[in-house]
This record gives sequence, C-alpha cells and structure tokens, in this order.
Amino acid sequence: MKPVVALVGRPNVGKSTLFNRMTRSRDAIVDDMPGVTRDRHFGDARWEDKSFILVDTGGFLSNDADSFASHIRAQVELALEDADYVVLVVDGKSGISYYDRDLVELLRARGKSFFCLVNKIDGEKHEVALNDFYALGVEEPFPLSAEHGYGFSDFMDVLTADMPCDGVDEGIQPEGPVRVAVVGRPNAGKSSLINRLLGEERMVVSEVAGTTRDSVDSLVRFGGKSYLFIDTAGIRRKGKVTHRVEKYSVIKALKSLERCEVALVLLDAAEGVTDQDVRVAGYASDRGCGCIFVCNKWDLVPPEKKDVKRMKEDIGMEAKFLGYAPVLTISALTGQRVTKLFPMIDKVHEQYITQVSTSHLNRIIEDATARTEPSLHNGKRIKFYFASQVKNAPPTFALVTNYPDAIHFSYKRYLVNQIREALGLDMTPIRVEFRERSGRTDYSGKKSKPSPALLKKLQATRRSRKRRNR
Repeated sequence: MKPVVALVGRPNVGKSTLFNRMTRSRDAIVDDMPGVTRDRHFGDARWEDKSFILVDTGGFLSNDADSFASHIRAQVELALEDADYVVLVVDGKSGISYYDRDLVELLRARGKSFFCLVNKIDGEKHEVALNDFYALGVEEPFPLSAEHGYGFSDFMDVLTADMPCDGVDEGIQPEGPVRVAVVGRPNAGKSSLINRLLGEERMVVSEVAGTTRDSVDSLVRFGGKSYLFIDTAGIRRKGKVTHRVEKYSVIKALKSLERCEVALVLLDAAEGVTDQDVRVAGYASDRGCGCIFVCNKWDLVPPEKKDVKRMKEDIGMEAKFLGYAPVLTISALTGQRVTKLFPMIDKVHEQYITQVSTSHLNRIIEDATARTEPSLHNGKRIKFYFASQVKNAPPTFALVTNYPDAIHFSYKRYLVNQIREALGLDMTPIRVEFRERSGRTDYSGKKSKPSPALLKKLQATRRSRKRRNR
C-alpha cells in the first residue's frame, strides 16, 4: 500500500506549485475523451524507487463564507485523519504569519509529526530567511523553491527516507476474495449500505485486519463467494467531526481505491448526479478500478421521477469517461435490491481480470485495422506489428507500431471499442498502450531475435567501427 503525503499550509505559499513538481504534472487533468476535464487535487508521486500518493488538502476545501481560521483548521483535520506524512508549507519571502503558528499548534496538539518546508527560497544566499522559522519550534526547516527546484532533491531524499521501496506487482489472485471499496460524497449512504451488507442474515461476516493504519476490512460471504469490503471501519465510524470535514475523507477514499478491484460509487438518487459525484468517480477511473454506480435512496425518489433509464442517461452524460460502468438503483435503508449488488460485482470482476490469448488479440486488431485504418502520419501509413496483453486488472494491451505518438485519441477509442465488442468486455476499464517497435524485445514477455537483415546490418556496422579504430 502506498503511503499518503498531505500538503498543508495557508493559501499562496506555493502548495500547488510544489504539488505539480512532485507529481510532475500540470494544474489539471484532461481525459482521453474530449470534453472531460477534471481538476486534480491528488496524484501519484515517485522518487527513485519509492512511490506515494500526494494530496493537496487545500484543494478539497472551498473559500466560501467560512472564516479563514476554520479553513486552515479543516486542512489540518483532513490531513490528520489519514495521512502518513504531513508537509507544512510556509512562505520564505513573507515570513511567519499568525496562521502558520496556528497550524503548528494544531499539529502539535494532535501529536502529529511534520516536515516544515520553507518555500520561495531561490538559492543559498536566501537561506538566511530560514532563521525566522526556528521561532515555530521546528527542528529543521527545509529550504526549497517549488518553482525553480532549488533544494527539491535534498528534501525528497529526507521525505522518502523511511518509505518502503516499491514491491513487485504480483497482480490479482483469482482465487482470493473480490476486493470492494465503497466511495461517495458525504451523506450518500455509505455507512448505511455497509451496515446493511454486514447485517444480512444470509451472510457470514468476519473482521480482517487491514494493511493501512487503523483500518478494518470486512469479509462477507454470499452465494458461496467471498467479498472483502475494504476499510469498513473508516466508513462506519461515527466520531466527532470538525465543521465541514467529511466523515469518510477523500484521503481514505484514495487509500481504499488503491487496494480495491471494484469500486461502488454511491450516489444520492434523490438529489441526482452532482459534480462531486463525478469527481469521486474520476478518482476511481484514474486508479483503474472496475466501477459500479450505485444510486442509493431510491425509496425517497418521488414515484413520478422513478425513471431508471433517465438516471442512467444522466450519469452517462455527466461521467462520459465511465461509460462502461453499470448502474444499479437500491435503498440501503429498506434493503431494496441490495443483494443484486453481488452478481453485478461478479460480472464486473470477471471482466476486470480477463486474460486474452495473444493470437486472439492479434486477430481482433487485424480485423479492426482492416475495417478502419488510422490516419496517415506525414503521408506515411501507420502499421501495427504485434499486440499482447501486458496486464490484467484492468485488462491492459500493448500495441507495437511504427508511430506510437501519432495515433489520434479517436482511433485509440475505436480500438478500445473493438476490443470491448470482440471480447464482451462491456463492464470494465480497458487500457491500450502504443509502443515503438524494437529489435531486441517484443511485448509478449519473451526475448526476440533480430531479423536476419537487421543482424547482417549490425554485423556490418561493427566491422566498420573496428576498421576505423585501427
């Protein structure tokens, strides 16, 4: 499980710039499908052989009528909820503010250790500004310029020193229980659904220690199959919550999505699809999870508005990037159609772990390209030499081509749809990668030899070099 690093700090200290540098990204994410742009306030970061999830807590909080102090406090509460590491970002040019002191006091009151990062230090001659920040009682403030990169490598070495190295991805074990996460905006009914699932008489429930701090996974057996609902303690907890902070925080949702195979994205059917619903669904999509839209509180929808087809159309319009995700209407309160979740989870999971033979996949690609060829690149044909499945969960396919960067997103979408149709994979995410042809290895996982013509050319080149070196 990847650790979570949370950035906290008052506005305009450079958290967003630091976030972009650490994740090597820009301010927004544009999906492969046109018209789908989503702000991102979390990202995957990697330093050498260590990976982690980075969260800009300020990005989850609004600047509405809330007071500035409560806004700052909410950031800390959000970070304290689930973050493994906290980075306090301060402004080296403007110096210490009242809000910086308040943040430090809050962190210490909760017993949370943190790194103090003094941003906007553009060089060694500006490090004199660090002296002011010792007044916060921090052991070692770190100088850094998020914009220009000064001090970045040194800080990243310190931040990641105790993080575990990346392990080997062993893939999904088909014989294990299906790992399911329940995510959604506040008050969508996550706790009610989990409690309903764990309370069904026909189900046997046991507690299983999770891999993340203070999490509990619940093993549910239904219809002779096992389902591991991830981090149900985090969903069910009814502890004291400060102001507008979610009971089931975004950080916890990210951790759950990191570990799950199928995500149940819960919506409040009585309120319809909201921007926040789409954002949560976007997290699941970015993580490559299988997804099911679960429209809860169907019992509260007025009879004249109970139109399942219309609900599916609304979801399809708002979340086009998840057009493959099935939709189910339920009532966690009454139990209506709750047990229908299990066969739907089974269908999604079965497709999610699909393995396709290389020969079958190549026939699909050959047929697809024969029906519709890609556009020419600088007057030259784009050729596909070989295709193979490089991963499952979700099914990921590598297509070897002469111009991998020249393939238009619309043609990529066409190939994905052709694979879906040919394999019956209508309920799972599918990823397609285009790779350049290589004479050394193919993408079936086996070593390949150069062609006789290429081998002859290489030998001639070596002989020519030897003559020049004499």
